[in-house]
Amino acid sequence: MPAAPRSHLPRFIIASGLTNLADGIAIVVWAWVATLLTRDPFLISLMPVALRLPWVVFALPAGLVTDRVNRKHLILAMDIVRAVAFGGATLAVALALPPATPSETGIAQPGLFTMLLVSALVIGTAEVFRDNAAQTMLPALVAHDHLETANGRLWSVELVGNALIGPAIGAVLIAYIVWLPFAANAVAFALAALMIIGLQGRFSPGRHATRNWTSELREGLSYLRNAPLLRLLAVVTGFWNLFDQMVMIALVLYAQEVLGLGAQSYGLMLAFAAVGGIAGGLVGDTIVRRFGPGRTAQWAQLFSAFAFIAIPFAPDAVSVALILAAFQFSGIVWNTVSVSYRQRTIPDALLGRVNSVYRLLAWGMMPIGLILSGALVNMASSVLSRDAALAVPFIVAASGVLILSITTWRPLGREFRKAVPTGAP
Repeated sequence: MPAAPRSHLPRFIIASGLTNLADGIAIVVWAWVATLLTRDPFLISLMPVALRLPWVVFALPAGLVTDRVNRKHLILAMDIVRAVAFGGATLAVALALPPATPSETGIAQPGLFTMLLVSALVIGTAEVFRDNAAQTMLPALVAHDHLETANGRLWSVELVGNALIGPAIGAVLIAYIVWLPFAANAVAFALAALMIIGLQGRFSPGRHATRNWTSELREGLSYLRNAPLLRLLAVVTGFWNLFDQMVMIALVLYAQEVLGLGAQSYGLMLAFAAVGGIAGGLVGDTIVRRFGPGRTAQWAQLFSAFAFIAIPFAPDAVSVALILAAFQFSGIVWNTVSVSYRQRTIPDALLGRVNSVYRLLAWGMMPIGLILSGALVNMASSVLSRDAALAVPFIVAASGVLILSITTWRPLGREFRKAVPTGAP
């Protein structure tokens, strides 16, 4: 596929920045609103599960659709869907005010909780289709030898919205008026859609020899099955995401009950942590060139185990923020390696389908991590103090990543040496 004019890349990045600003606001809002309705960790975890479950259900269909339609039009439609869904959530929250007292075991306002779960499912489903299309569209905007740099810049802008500005804005808005962050997200997605409308270029994949869903999906599965390094990256990313989600959902109650943080302080802690991710996006390509993709991936994965285990032993919120910043740095550097390799090696006509199979394995593990986190806290609470029980997901996640890193250390190095010749960028 010929590259679109380079001048259109900034517009694409701005649109992604707006959608990630909305996602960053939502990072605080979804889980925090759930804690206003219930204090049960398992029930709280259902909200982010609703956002991630669509990756299990719709990842493969999203790949098929991405390889059949104009990817720009798909992104545009999904941004509009999310704008409408957040508008509906805004109305539901506004009509339910004032909020009832949260219950320790049940749900204070079941109708509102259900409405928010439905909205989260719709938004999560649109995200699956949008994100898959966006990752397959980037190679049409930049040359392949610039993918690491383009991805690094894109993720830096996304992190500014997703983890630096977004959580802080979300925390301020929800502390002021509960429904306000939902309304802000509706506006952000509408503006992102306007940016996508102005993109020009060829964003449709080549025509397929077959127009059969089963055959087309089989092609994507076969490609991934016959690509050892892609398979390995998908499995590692999947388990890593499982443990990451265990930590992120546990962090909400841990911040409230152990660190004593309110919504604004929690948002600022996440915002500070994002600085590490932004730095990773800016220097990730340099690190990959200096140390090679294999060694970079190995150490980025291993570091997260030490970050997870350090969180429950940190003395205060500032220390936790520093740890999270270091973790964000390593995570973005990992993404620089794995996503750029996918975009460079998978043929464009197959990119949507292979990418969707990959992300089914990589993102489909997230709901499991979320549910496990809440279940672990509930089980541990029967034998440990509440504070100690809230630390259990961090310890389990750290142990899991350490085992994963040790198990895959040599295979990652070996497969990257085969795939990327010495001296290659």
